[in-house]
Amino acid sequence: MTTVNYRADFDSPWKEIIEAYFPQAMHFFFPETYALINWERPYEFLDKEFQQITREAEQGKRYADQLVKVWQTQGEELWLLIHVEIQAQKEDNFPKRMFTYNFRIFDRFDKPAISLAILCDSNREWRPNNYSYNYPNTRLTFEFGSIKLLDYESRFHELENSDNPFATVVMAHLKTQQTRSSPEQRKIWKFSLIRRLYDLGLQEQDIRNLYRFIDWVMILPNALENQFWEEFKQFEQEQTMRYVTTGERIGYERGKAEGKAEGKAEGKAEGKAEGKAEGKAEGKQEGEQQLILRLLQRRVGELSPELQKRIRSLSLNQLETLGEALLDFTAMEDLLNWLQTNQSA
Repeated sequence: MTTVNYRADFDSPWKEIIEAYFPQAMHFFFPETYALINWERPYEFLDKEFQQITREAEQGKRYADQLVKVWQTQGEELWLLIHVEIQAQKEDNFPKRMFTYNFRIFDRFDKPAISLAILCDSNREWRPNNYSYNYPNTRLTFEFGSIKLLDYESRFHELENSDNPFATVVMAHLKTQQTRSSPEQRKIWKFSLIRRLYDLGLQEQDIRNLYRFIDWVMILPNALENQFWEEFKQFEQEQTMRYVTTGERIGYERGKAEGKAEGKAEGKAEGKAEGKAEGKAEGKQEGEQQLILRLLQRRVGELSPELQKRIRSLSLNQLETLGEALLDFTAMEDLLNWLQTNQSA
C-alpha cells in the first residue's frame, strides 16, 4: 500500500517563502504597491502586532497572514497586511475578515494598512475584493487588493521565462492543482520545476528555499517519491551541483530516519525482541497518525477534536489508505465521506 511522505516543515511554506523573498513577492503580485515603497530602507515583519489583532478572531485555517512595516518613498511609515487564502472553495466570510483585520490595525495601532490577498483556491468565479454595507445615513465600502493564481494558467509561458522566485511558486501551485488525479504527471512536473532552478543558475540558498516550497506542495505517493528522489540524485551528480542531496533532505530521508529512531526507542525500552517489534509498530502508528492529521489540516481545514479522535482510532492499514486518498481531497466533505465509507460508526 502506497502512502504519502512525511513532511518535516509543519507550517505553511507560503509564510516562509514570502519572508525570504518579500520584495520579489510585492513586485510580482502587487506592482502598484511595490512602487510606493522605499526598498533602500529595511522592512519589518510585525508578528507580535499581528497576533494582537487576531487573538480574538475566529479559529480556523491561517496559512500565511503577514503584517509588514515598510517605508514609503515620501518617507512615511506604511503597514501592509498580506493574506494568502489557501482554500478548496470560496469562503463567504472572507471579505468581512479582510475588513475586520484592517480595522483592528487602525483601531489598535492608529496605522492605516494596505490589505492584499493572494487567492489560491480553484473556484474561477470567486473573486472577493471588497466588503460593504449601505444604509440611509451610513455607508461603507472597503476595497482590498486581490489576485487569483488561477489567472496565471493562461500566462504560463510568461512564468517559465521569468526569473522571479514567485514565478516558480505559482507554477508549482498550478501544477499541483492540475495533477490531483495524476501522481505520475505530478512527479514529472516536480522534477521539471526543480531542475529549472538549476537551469536558471540560481544560488544554492535560493535553490534550497524554492525546493522546500515545491517539495511541500507537490506531495507524491511513497513509491513515486522514492523514484523521484533517485532520479534527482542522479541529476545532481551529473550537474556537479549537489545542493539538495548533500544537505537537508526535506521529508523523505529525515522522516524515514525519525520513524526508525522512534520505533527503535520504543522497542529498546521493552528489552526483548517481541518488545522491540511492538515498540516499532506503536511508533510507526503514532507517526502515521501525526502525519495524516497534519496533511488533512492543510487539505481540508481545522479538524475538530471528535474528528481527530476518529482518525487516531484507525488501524495502520486504514491510515495508509487515507494517506493515499487525501491527495485528492479538496474539502471537509471529502474526509467525512471517506470516513463514512471506510470506518464503522
